[in-house]
Amino acid sequence: MSKEIEISIVKEADAGQILELYRHQGWWQKDENPQDLETVKGIVANSFCFAIAKQGERIIGMGRCISDGFSDAYIQDVVVHSDFRGQGIGAKIMKKLMEHLHTHKIQWIGLISEPGQEEFYVKLGFSQMKNYTPMLLDMPKEK
Repeated sequence: MSKEIEISIVKEADAGQILELYRHQGWWQKDENPQDLETVKGIVANSFCFAIAKQGERIIGMGRCISDGFSDAYIQDVVVHSDFRGQGIGAKIMKKLMEHLHTHKIQWIGLISEPGQEEFYVKLGFSQMKNYTPMLLDMPKEK
C-alpha cells in the first residue's frame, strides 16, 4: 500500500469513510441512522469546497468551507484521524482549502477553533477575532 498522502478538493467521496471520521472525532452520534449516509453525501456535494486527505483508498482527513463564493467563507470540520496526526496533514488540508478560496478571490476566511487547537490555526495565519463572540442557535432535533 502506498504511504503517499494525497490532498484534493472533491464534490463526492466515500460517505461511509467521511461519516467514520465525523464519528471518530465525536462530532456525530454513533447510533446508526439510514439517513446519515445521505446527509454526508449532501454535506460533501453542497459545501463550497470539501478537501480530503487519502492514503491509498483510505480517507484519513478532511475539511470543508461554507461560502457565498464571492466575499466570505468559513472553514469547518477539519479533522485528521488520530492514527495520522502530527504529520502535517491537517496543515496541508487547511492550505488546500485556503488556496481554493483565494483562487475564487475570497479574502475573509473565518473559523471556530476547538479549545486547545488555537495554536494550530495561529501558525496558519489566523488570529482571534477581537470584540466578537461565536453564537449558535440550539434547535431541537427532528425525530
